[in-house]
Amino acid sequence: VQLQASGGGLVQAGDSLRLSCAASGRAFSSYPMGWFRQAPGKEREFEAAISWSGDRTYYADSVRGRFTISRDNAKNTVYLQMNSLKPEDTAVYYCAAARPYGTYSLTSAYIYWGQGTLVTVSS
Repeated sequence: VQLQASGGGLVQAGDSLRLSCAASGRAFSSYPMGWFRQAPGKEREFEAAISWSGDRTYYADSVRGRFTISRDNAKNTVYLQMNSLKPEDTAVYYCAAARPYGTYSLTSAYIYWGQGTLVTVSS
């Protein structure tokens, strides 16, 4: 599975942005998917994950209530809707495909990674 993240950009605090992650290859719908972010000088951290069917979602405390993860298996795409953005949300955002039944907040649960898209939130 190859993953291509897009949708990043420069926005102001309080704005919204939607990231997309398009997957190529077969069996996209069998993979749980996640979004991580990495700010300069910091480790990559979990933001959100979604089950293969889309019926279960998981969020980091820092983004719960502001970010929404969703997927469209017919389009082989997973999304991250980000609302009420804050300067501390500035980071490179990565999408990833996970093994089944993993701990989705851990990077070790993921076997395929996209290249990342930069989100910059100005104050």
